[in-house]
Amino acid sequence: MKLTKSAVIIDYKLVASFESVKQKLLRPKYADRWDKPLAYWVVATDRRLPLAFMGTSLRELLDTPLEQLFATAGIGQKKIRTLINLLVRAAQPHPPGAVAPLTEEELEKAAAPASSQKRKGAEVDPTIVSEALWVEWRASVKEHGFGQETLGRYVSSLQQLPRVIWNAPLESYLELTLAEIRALKTHGEKRVGAVLEVFGNLHQIVVHLGAQSQMGVRILPRFVIQLENWVLRYLQRPGAPSYEELRSTFIGPLLDQVRIDAGAQIAKLAESRLAPSGATVRQAAQRLGLTRARIYQLLGEAGAIVKVRWPEGQALVASLRERLASQDADKATLELLDAAIELFFVTGGNDLPLPLHAAQADLPAAEGNANSSRSNGQATNGASGANGRKESSRKSSGFQSLTKTVYR
Repeated sequence: MKLTKSAVIIDYKLVASFESVKQKLLRPKYADRWDKPLAYWVVATDRRLPLAFMGTSLRELLDTPLEQLFATAGIGQKKIRTLINLLVRAAQPHPPGAVAPLTEEELEKAAAPASSQKRKGAEVDPTIVSEALWVEWRASVKEHGFGQETLGRYVSSLQQLPRVIWNAPLESYLELTLAEIRALKTHGEKRVGAVLEVFGNLHQIVVHLGAQSQMGVRILPRFVIQLENWVLRYLQRPGAPSYEELRSTFIGPLLDQVRIDAGAQIAKLAESRLAPSGATVRQAAQRLGLTRARIYQLLGEAGAIVKVRWPEGQALVASLRERLASQDADKATLELLDAAIELFFVTGGNDLPLPLHAAQADLPAAEGNANSSRSNGQATNGASGANGRKESSRKSSGFQSLTKTVYR
């Protein structure tokens, strides 16, 4: 078949582009990339991929004449053009989305006391993450010892992750390629995107730190830093916070984080439990049209969130409670702190809010269980009545002994 004039011109441009990038990649400084497969530089948004070459190493592709690549079954001009684009990407100093070294001008701006400007491209875009970029991110997480940290601690919102992997350690992904992660069961694009966000954000924080054998890095959610500094301040000096300070400086950030991680409804429910009037579970259930069991489940979310975001918080706040008691803190302040501890830091036990184990637990199922319980006869109703009568006494006096049992 005779080529048209436009086709000949396109072929010539492709040949010229291929030869140009080929000569660049054959330089010794790119030798560490020659044995990597072409798929190493593919990102999620790429289209018209030359699938026949995805597992082929750069060395083999560069050793093969363009005419022979053209002759491969299923390969036309569009896929050759994509092949060349991937080779051009492989010849870049850094993969797409990578954080390039700071220039002298940027270093000066970063050191200035004025409010710093965010660098362009600071946010992680999961769609442009290639295997090459994923290798960089994994190396940063491993080098700085974040492997034991959990996904739930660093993800921007726990609503992006299913409950079952809130406590999944980062090291469980360190030995997997991007393709292997996407092939995992139940790992759809949303979940994979959340994993990539965590690794990418950690990498962007530590990429410019450099290796310091005598120094380490600890990265925490912003609200945790604020709360830890506040708690430690009162552990190290005499005196106690006022009721208003406790509510605004300690409880406020906790409620804000619950709102981010669980939504407005659960945050509002938690806030009502800490209000001066202290709405009971029965009142909340009637107001929302839910069973008391469901209200306990929803309240349990607040404690579960704080536990994954701030696992060290329970011990620190327990020490603060003992410290304030020894400092003869105001009774109203101690009662508010006790209520906050019960809501945010005490999990487990028969008398405490139950954790919400699965997203598929919906209102009809909860109502069905409640109806089933009511139909079990007088003994069940009697036990329920006893539990109801005990609720107010637990609220008023039982928490003091509970605090001692859990924390000491």
